[in-house]
Amino acid sequence: MFEIFKNYTIEQLVIIFSTPLYTFLILGEIILSNIQDRHFYTVKDTITNVYLMLLNGGIDLLSRGITWGILAWFFQYRLFEIQNPILYWFVLFVAEDFVFYILHVVDHYSRFFWASHVTHHSSEQFNLTVGFRSSVFQPLYRFIYFIPLSLMGFKAIDIAVMYSITQIYGIMVHTSYIPKFRKKPLKWLEYVIVTPSQHRVHHASNVEYLDKNMGMCLSIWDRMFGTFQEEIDDLPIKYGLVSPLENRNAVNIVFHEWVKIGKDMQRPIGFFTKIKYIFMPPGWSHDGSTKTSVGLRAELKAQKDTVEQLTESV
Repeated sequence: MFEIFKNYTIEQLVIIFSTPLYTFLILGEIILSNIQDRHFYTVKDTITNVYLMLLNGGIDLLSRGITWGILAWFFQYRLFEIQNPILYWFVLFVAEDFVFYILHVVDHYSRFFWASHVTHHSSEQFNLTVGFRSSVFQPLYRFIYFIPLSLMGFKAIDIAVMYSITQIYGIMVHTSYIPKFRKKPLKWLEYVIVTPSQHRVHHASNVEYLDKNMGMCLSIWDRMFGTFQEEIDDLPIKYGLVSPLENRNAVNIVFHEWVKIGKDMQRPIGFFTKIKYIFMPPGWSHDGSTKTSVGLRAELKAQKDTVEQLTESV
């Protein structure tokens, strides 16, 4: 019990000490962007980011008793334990970053989970507060991905502490003020860690950038599994969703994709086709009327190939 209280206190300390850092950097980014007439922030968008953060945090706190209990139950059946504390925390960091990558990929490639995650991508701004625009309902299922960590001998509270720590970095990469690393010695960092440049790509609605750069802290997973995309110099990033929201109130931002799923369920189509509308990638349709990110990229490539052929024939 003492150890649980100790680690819970550590998690609270992480939050307490990171809050002044966030405040300082956000205020600095607001002031600088306004001085430079770049206006990375709007009042309404920033308020929405804070609202969604509080909603996510509330659900997280309310569900912790259940989720931590489930992880603790699986911990009883752990396959091994790492005794060395340095190795323990290092392996936990790498393993948790990997399972977050898997979670993030599923959030993007299954419409059911995208309906929750889409809130994080709904902003047409890109600034530090967008990092707080959380996937509101993710705490209700995120723990499932942490079950393998429990079986690897990691305690639920330690998993929560590590997640809080890595979230700090995950929020910090939501900035336009750190450019793409082009020269050594910083260039090598692009091959190991997620940089602001890489995460800007992740938030882009350009077809070339869709569903890329899923890592939280480490970019090695994206490079290993083919989801990596560099920021293209002559392709300006357009933030937000492929189909921008007309109604941008907070309730619609949270529930709009669920509403669309409900409408698709009312279509006169077969049962298994309806199931596909729930779990297939966003944009999937049985008649090809809408396309997934893979389909959109294939369509764009075909258009470019046609233009090249016409240019060569002239």
